Amino acid sequence: MPTPLSILQQYWKHPAFRPLQEDIIRSVVEGKDTLALLPTGGGKSVCYQIPGILRGGTCLVISPLIALMKDQVDALNEKGIRAAAIHSGLQKEEVKNILQEAVEGKYPFLYCSPERLESHLFNEYLTHIPIELLVVDEAHCISQWGYDFRPAYCRIAATKEKLRDVPVIAVTASATPLVLADIQEQLKLKSPAVFKQSFLRPNISYSAFNTESKINKILEIIHKIPGSGIVYCNNRRQCKKIAEAILLQGIAADFYHAGLEQSVREKKQQNWINNKIRIMVCTNAFGMGIDKPDVRTVIHHDIPDCLENYYQEAGRAGRDEKRAFAVLLWQEKDLTTLTEQTEIKFPPIPVIQQVYQAIADFLQIPVGSGEGIYYDFDFETFTRRFSLEPLLVVNVLRILEQEGHIQFNEQIFLPTQVSFTTDTQYLSQFEEMYPALEPVIKALLRTYPGIFNNRVSVYDQQLARICRMNPEQIHTALKQLQTLGIIEYLPKKETPQIHFMLNRAPAKYLHIQHEAYLERKQLHVNRVSQMIAYASENNQCRSQFIAQYFGDEGAKNCGVCDYCLRQKNKNISQKEFNAIETAIQKSKEKSIAVDTLMKECENINPKRIWEILNFLQAESKIEISEEKMIRWLQ
Repeated sequence: MPTPLSILQQYWKHPAFRPLQEDIIRSVVEGKDTLALLPTGGGKSVCYQIPGILRGGTCLVISPLIALMKDQVDALNEKGIRAAAIHSGLQKEEVKNILQEAVEGKYPFLYCSPERLESHLFNEYLTHIPIELLVVDEAHCISQWGYDFRPAYCRIAATKEKLRDVPVIAVTASATPLVLADIQEQLKLKSPAVFKQSFLRPNISYSAFNTESKINKILEIIHKIPGSGIVYCNNRRQCKKIAEAILLQGIAADFYHAGLEQSVREKKQQNWINNKIRIMVCTNAFGMGIDKPDVRTVIHHDIPDCLENYYQEAGRAGRDEKRAFAVLLWQEKDLTTLTEQTEIKFPPIPVIQQVYQAIADFLQIPVGSGEGIYYDFDFETFTRRFSLEPLLVVNVLRILEQEGHIQFNEQIFLPTQVSFTTDTQYLSQFEEMYPALEPVIKALLRTYPGIFNNRVSVYDQQLARICRMNPEQIHTALKQLQTLGIIEYLPKKETPQIHFMLNRAPAKYLHIQHEAYLERKQLHVNRVSQMIAYASENNQCRSQFIAQYFGDEGAKNCGVCDYCLRQKNKNISQKEFNAIETAIQKSKEKSIAVDTLMKECENINPKRIWEILNFLQAESKIEISEEKMIRWLQ
């Protein structure tokens, strides 16, 4: 019989588990409700995928983002483990086909967005699928006291009740004690086994700089710390501007944000993963689901509004457990802006009603209609036409989503939709008349069952591969087939969309849960104050500050953040410091191997030497290569 370790080695090719993974897997395999708090890079997916394989049947995974689901499904299928995902980008017939196959036990893993849980079609099949494990990924989304509350997650508890005696594992990377308690209550977990990994990342050196010129500081950091890096920015224009400044220094850089076409984003992402691009300058749309272990620096040009987001983004550095740097840049005006943004993020209810009315007018939705319909939403035109602040609109959309009125996602991806509109007899004649289009017709018929009777999702890249064409040629062929009356063709959509969950209400009667809204606003104020304290206060180890924020009161000083290095520097004698500095500088090309330095300074404790080297590296006076070569930079 396979063991958790043998499955890990067979499919994931890892020799051993990371801390806590095996304990979590054992708890789930034994059928216990389990709550796992594993910080970014802690290997959450393995904790439910291995039990899913061991328990047999189907493992139902609730996940909030289509991109995350797609990444997980692709990764499992590449390992030879069948998996499928049900999300808003699929047509009814495609969902039905997946569910029928799931009932037959063809998918060990079935991924589903929380919005699908209450659909009539899904519930028709739910109790007939041999579900042996229910997984709630990004479980913090179920708590309205968290930083990323999504009301659709509240439907999971009802689904859990329908799956009697099926164990639940809820996983998250960032949750405060308040949110952890709320997850257990909302999911009605039965005496759950709770696992919390330490929030300390001993290989990451955290630092924060109050700097007059952020771009100069960014250039200084990436010049002095070799290797792959990420620079996070709050707005798209800034991403491009900073990437261009880095390129002028002869460093391979690119920019990434949600406003780029899907194919462009994918190409940029692959170039960075394959080290064709060294530095990616991006918004927080980048990085989710990407596991690149050798990221040496994560720099924040702008301050996130909470430590949850900062910790998750900074945590993309150093997943290979080698030394990495997480740097936060700030100016006094940033702290003021962050405080003032609370009123924009949580505007007065009359303002919410005003924006809701403007959306309805823009989309031309009459009162009492709209439920279940997706509307293309040209964000830029909307804000310009109604003279609204873009950030205010984004936040109102989020509030309307949390209150259950709409769903909005600027990164929504609806694939190409195709259905045949002719009969088979005429189609045969058509192929003879238009032989150039025959390969595309044949590929559609062979690849997508049910396409004659239903509109189905068609993937341009897959079709291009089968037909040995490029995507542009496929697009042209599909347009021709539509013009000639052979197919109905709806090109893929990458534009933002609003999905109305309820019929449009008169704005003045728009339902907002007032007390809960004000409480969420106060919790946001508290999160902002903690983020500001992290950036601006210099009286505590940064790793310890983060750990205590997440309830890890026993965390010790990390020894490698800017605070800890300053403390060590106070205790370093000038004689020891000068001896090491001289040994490095006197060597040829101001470069020396660590082992050689140890021999030359044998009268100094090796631990002390490493303390001094860590300090010098954090102060950007030296760099230490992976080959343990020290180079003086100043």
